[in-house]
Amino acid sequence: MENNKLKVAVVSLGCAKNQVDAELMMARLDKAGYKFAEEPGLSDITLLNTCGFITAAKEEAIEWLNELITLKNEGTIKYIAVTGCLSERYREEFVKEFPEVDAVIGISEYEKIAEIFDRMTSGEKICVFGEKETHSMEGERLLSTMPHYAYLRIADGCDNRCSYCAIPQIRGRFRSRTMENIVAEAEKLAENGVKELVVIAQDTTRYGLDLYKKLALPELLEKLCKIEGIKWIRLLYCYPERITDELISIIKREDKIVKYLDIPLQHCDGEILKRMNRAGNEQSLRELIAKLRREIPGITLRTTFITGFPGESEEQFNALGEFAQDMKFERMGCFAYSEEENTPAAEFPDQIDEEVREHRKEILEEQQDARVAELFNSQIGETVEVVVEGYDRYIGFYFGRSAAYAPEIDGMIYFTDPSEKKPAAGDFVRVKFVRVVENNLVGEVVK
Repeated sequence: MENNKLKVAVVSLGCAKNQVDAELMMARLDKAGYKFAEEPGLSDITLLNTCGFITAAKEEAIEWLNELITLKNEGTIKYIAVTGCLSERYREEFVKEFPEVDAVIGISEYEKIAEIFDRMTSGEKICVFGEKETHSMEGERLLSTMPHYAYLRIADGCDNRCSYCAIPQIRGRFRSRTMENIVAEAEKLAENGVKELVVIAQDTTRYGLDLYKKLALPELLEKLCKIEGIKWIRLLYCYPERITDELISIIKREDKIVKYLDIPLQHCDGEILKRMNRAGNEQSLRELIAKLRREIPGITLRTTFITGFPGESEEQFNALGEFAQDMKFERMGCFAYSEEENTPAAEFPDQIDEEVREHRKEILEEQQDARVAELFNSQIGETVEVVVEGYDRYIGFYFGRSAAYAPEIDGMIYFTDPSEKKPAAGDFVRVKFVRVVENNLVGEVVK
């Protein structure tokens, strides 16, 4: 079968960094003549880009894979290709476990994806892995996000070596892209209509330490702010110990950088953080949060916590709950600790029962829901700028995000527009909040 007659469905799981990898592969497949289907059931080939970060992510990937194998056995799809963190982590073991898969592709092989697909569709079984640190972050992308925003990856891999995390094993050491390449990509994205850049890496605040022997994120941001057409620049995955005065200063003074920071704290207890191989303690974190709120008024802070880490006492968990209450994070995610093989924490003797881990997670999430309800009710009457993302005809509302909402993780603002000229996706409108419905802010467009 000719390439231009083959349809590929791409299913990308996990984080935005994985999504960027999928976009790089899609661009190469597109150039080689492959077409794209919206879902696996309409495709000849399905490419499953897996996440292997924690148990829940692995389970999701396996569920997807089992569904694809069923579709293949039914004759709906012809080929299954698997890549991403899960296949990179388990390699040959993965191949033995799932013989129905036609290609298992390491993260270093993305530049050859079209060639691999050509071989696969000629009847060859593929299992190809290379040196993970040769994984390329460069090249054209076929954006899978809405046209008005895009993820901008500035590095890959990780050197932090948190005791619970397998990412360094999977993705290798931390590697920054050159500033020139990042800026050139951002300029091209802006030329193509992107208005919001979401800056990502495993640890964005480490950017430049390997290439330039300094924390170069502030310098990079300064260059990105000069790009015409970019309206919002958003920072995700900032480690607390590398949020410098220089970084705070540029966030504060540059209008294009939205006053929003994603800071994965994981815990507040000094002893737990030490066992996680992370820096800081409750006092240093309280001081950082206070400083950020003082220096950048109105900043939105997102964080994540891990509950039930080995050795976490009831007292330490309660302290975490009190810390979260006091800090009043506008956005918070929570994970029950997941034992990952070949990580130091998995070998710790004082593992906590899974039910306890989950129960503690639920407690923090319930507290956060109550805090968010309180926050949203306090915002009734405020007017903010919102980027339109669509219209839900079933409920009769437009929906979109303000600068306080990161794409895909922070939900939506819902609103009506009484004017005759209706907004389109990517337009910016001013919305006045009038009420809260099921922990969602609802408003109306004002001129």
